[in-house]
Amino acid sequence: MKPTLLVLAAGMGSRYGGLKQMDGLGPNGETIIDYSIHDAVEAGFGKVVYIVREFFKGDMEARVKEKYAGVKTVDGKPLEFVFVTQELDKIPAPFTVPEDRVKPWGTAHAVLMARNVIKEPFAVINGDDFYGKESFKILGDWCRAHENTKGEYCIVGFQLENTLSENGSVSRGICSYDAKGNLTDVTEHLEIAKEADGKVYGNNSVTGENHVELASKALCSMNMWGFTPDYFAKSEKLFSAFLEKHIQEPKKEFYIPYAVDVIVKGGEGSCEVLSTPSRWFGVTFKEDRPAVVAKFAELVAKGVYPSPLYSK
Repeated sequence: MKPTLLVLAAGMGSRYGGLKQMDGLGPNGETIIDYSIHDAVEAGFGKVVYIVREFFKGDMEARVKEKYAGVKTVDGKPLEFVFVTQELDKIPAPFTVPEDRVKPWGTAHAVLMARNVIKEPFAVINGDDFYGKESFKILGDWCRAHENTKGEYCIVGFQLENTLSENGSVSRGICSYDAKGNLTDVTEHLEIAKEADGKVYGNNSVTGENHVELASKALCSMNMWGFTPDYFAKSEKLFSAFLEKHIQEPKKEFYIPYAVDVIVKGGEGSCEVLSTPSRWFGVTFKEDRPAVVAKFAELVAKGVYPSPLYSK
């Protein structure tokens, strides 16, 4: 069994100022998604499902067809690609989209768009985040180990200090877990940054407490999840309940952590917290771009990645 990689690539990157998914950051114009797919293939994934918007679906498909034409899975078969779209009107009956709704319905809604094309354990990642080889290996191993299970999910937690930006504060969900390593809560903290004293501080969005010192080694969510396919049915039910309650709130979104939280606290599943030694990086701000370009150049120089990443 080869697990599937689900890439959330429908976001517009408002803070960054453009489509981060298509920005060439590697020495030969490689995108962050290119590196993620390279690492996922090495970790044994066999299919990639892109969640995109309709208006750039054609462009993405054309680029993928050209770029990954010769990519093979670990057993020598062509890597499979599927594209599905996330749009505002893709909601269950009898609901209809309110006229003032502009924002997408959120990451958990995006995942639901793939419910008809994924029948095996799968990983979820952001298209504009670099997660590192170790993270994909950890997640690939977990997916293969859960081929015949239901109601058991996972999140790959990154050490907080490995996820900060030098160009501004960030928001992160800090994971809490029990003695068995199962997720009990994800608490969103805002305006997280390392300060002059070398310590990390942020604002707790739940308690409202500001300038809270946070453990630099605390595990946080970077939206890297592992699911078995039974998750779709549970999430679909939750989305209908979400719409019932929030459909008239134009900025309310249906997020993955919320869906997992309801499932876990409702006793319908568990979510294992997996720790990765990888250092995350990404282009949250335009100012992050030069540093990310330099990091990819460094990884290539060290021999971690070939250059070019894909040969035609």
